[in-house]
Amino acid sequence: MSWNLGHTMSGMSRKRSHAEALVPAVDTSKEFSLAPVAPPLKKPTKGEKNSSARMRGSHHQALGGKATRLGTICKPAPFTNDEEAIRDREACDYTQRITLEMARAGKAPRPIRVYADGIYDLFHQGHARQLMQAKNLFPNVYLIVGVCSDSLTHSRKGRTVMSEDERYEAVRHCRYVDEVVPDAPWSLDDEFLDKHKIDFVAHDDIPYTTGSATDVYAHIKERGMFVTTERTEGVSTSDVVSRIVKDYDVYVRRNLARGYSAKDLNVSYINEKKYRLQNKIDDLKKKGKEMFEDIEGKKTDLISKWEEKSREFIDTFLMLFGRDGRLTQYLTEKKDSVMSALSPPSSPKAISQSSEDCNSPPAKSTKFDFSLRGGGSLVDDDYSDDEYEPASM
Repeated sequence: MSWNLGHTMSGMSRKRSHAEALVPAVDTSKEFSLAPVAPPLKKPTKGEKNSSARMRGSHHQALGGKATRLGTICKPAPFTNDEEAIRDREACDYTQRITLEMARAGKAPRPIRVYADGIYDLFHQGHARQLMQAKNLFPNVYLIVGVCSDSLTHSRKGRTVMSEDERYEAVRHCRYVDEVVPDAPWSLDDEFLDKHKIDFVAHDDIPYTTGSATDVYAHIKERGMFVTTERTEGVSTSDVVSRIVKDYDVYVRRNLARGYSAKDLNVSYINEKKYRLQNKIDDLKKKGKEMFEDIEGKKTDLISKWEEKSREFIDTFLMLFGRDGRLTQYLTEKKDSVMSALSPPSSPKAISQSSEDCNSPPAKSTKFDFSLRGGGSLVDDDYSDDEYEPASM
């Protein structure tokens, strides 16, 4: 029983999900209270140090001689020929065959070694999701990932963007991977399965023929060692490459602007000048757009200020020249003053009639008014020449 426990726990040391299985469950029905002030730290005595060391030693022994490396999740996965991978492989008792029913029921006596392979060029979320599914197919999975070399990939599938070393490193730093097999074979034979002590092979269920009529996983499916994962629709290395090819000019211009030479980008001299001219035109357009946006912002600010000032001006104008404005009141007051000055008050009406007769001047008469002669008339006066007798001498 202790041997099985040691070998079972040895495969659970690298990942957080495995490490969490070692933590005892907390009884939530109990209430916990913290002291308001933490006690001061004190230097442990010699006896306490020895006790702590004995506890660590007993825990190490309970895990089959392998420490719980909880911090190794921050390290990349080892290659298949590294000491750590060899130790895990040697600790696995491959004579204990695990069936699919045992694995799904969680009754496997040891870690389940699952193998997934691929090219993993331009490692993206679709690759990571596939490896996550493979890691979580069963409880206590030790995930081995095979990555094909450049020569094999170029001959079978075509040219890759990343080199084989770059692809190896990309897969090594995926959190779900426990071991990486470089220069993985295109098809799996029994010798390879026995060498790496593989229990199951994970891949999507679409037949993988690569130009031939035979599925490379056909014999794995016949043996009942094939488990399926789901592809991530719309995400693949071919899709990423298609995006780059579609916007080729954009990426070339971007890299030229970032300091790459035409030789680095395999661009001719004429195309280089064309792309640089387009970059300058785009820069001018960008600056012009920014300038117009700045002008538009200032224009909006100016209009808002003008509206504010115009309201103040209108209010001031109405206050001065309105119907009840200050200027109207001022002119009304001045008009009353002028009218009072031009129109003096009239004479009093209490003067008697007699005083009016005395004070009034005599009436005027005509120059030859003969009506004043007593009893005379104009006919009686005869001034003809016959009646005139001159005086005697």
